[in-house]
Amino acid sequence: MNVHELNGWPLDVVPDFALASLRRWAREKPLQIALRHRRQGTWKAWRWIDVLREVERCAAGLRQQGFEPEAQLVLCGAIEPSLLIFALAAHSLGGYSAVISPQSRGEVLQRQLRLLRPGFAFVQRRETVAHWRLAGLDAVTPLQLFCAQASSAAQGAFQVLPLATLFSGEPLHHARQGWAQVASDEVVWVDEGTEWTQGLAHVLSRWLERGEGFAFPETRETASRDRREIAPTALLLSTPRAQALAEEIEARLAPHGSWRRRLCDWTLADPRRGLRRWIKSRVRHLLGFQRVAHIETPVNAERAPGRLLWLHEHQERVA
Repeated sequence: MNVHELNGWPLDVVPDFALASLRRWAREKPLQIALRHRRQGTWKAWRWIDVLREVERCAAGLRQQGFEPEAQLVLCGAIEPSLLIFALAAHSLGGYSAVISPQSRGEVLQRQLRLLRPGFAFVQRRETVAHWRLAGLDAVTPLQLFCAQASSAAQGAFQVLPLATLFSGEPLHHARQGWAQVASDEVVWVDEGTEWTQGLAHVLSRWLERGEGFAFPETRETASRDRREIAPTALLLSTPRAQALAEEIEARLAPHGSWRRRLCDWTLADPRRGLRRWIKSRVRHLLGFQRVAHIETPVNAERAPGRLLWLHEHQERVA
């Protein structure tokens, strides 16, 4: 990522209408599931009222740590409930949020942080924190860095604090939900990280504008399994993830030249009726896409990887 790309970022990844929309959904459908995320092998869920309370708790913790209006927060890692809550909490305090790719290293990371000059950061994984320490950030403005996997430690220009130190007040009680109660809900699947520069801004806008439930995998490695368990109704994909998903589907199909592969190709040629429609439905079910009705991606539908046709005939382009 270069300086020009950084300078092209919006000042804040959180849309102006975010807090008003969150309060609206918490008021109109407080008990409906807003977010799902697999953590340590267990699916957890946040209702809309839970999300609002967690944002308020996080904001109170940030305020106690010295977060003030116009303060800058940097977010780094997978897009999941913690990142969304952090960004909304900073916005509620009059602050701004930006993203940095987890793949940023060394001088590139130094340059990004000098340009953004954040006072606070949330870095999800301890491996990423280790890379930040190796980047030699002593010359960068000191910042408070929070990490869900780290214990309290100080080194050089920044201090690493466990995420638990942020949240004040009563903890979230409604953390689990019986899936039988929400199996028919519409769910948007997101398997992205802050390496997608506009991803967090788009997820927040899409989620809060329409008030649909979103789901996130535990890790990139478990995404296929987690997705099959959720059976989402829509996918939100960056261009690289669309390509990666097409490659995953390709790897699951029969080898080229085999009769089963010829049957797959025959099915895709016209999957709308008869036996072909049944075969496509079966493949979609095996991949965990049996309920997918929409695919949102920055790629034009006509340019999308051909294997995505197994998911749905129509695609929506991300604005």
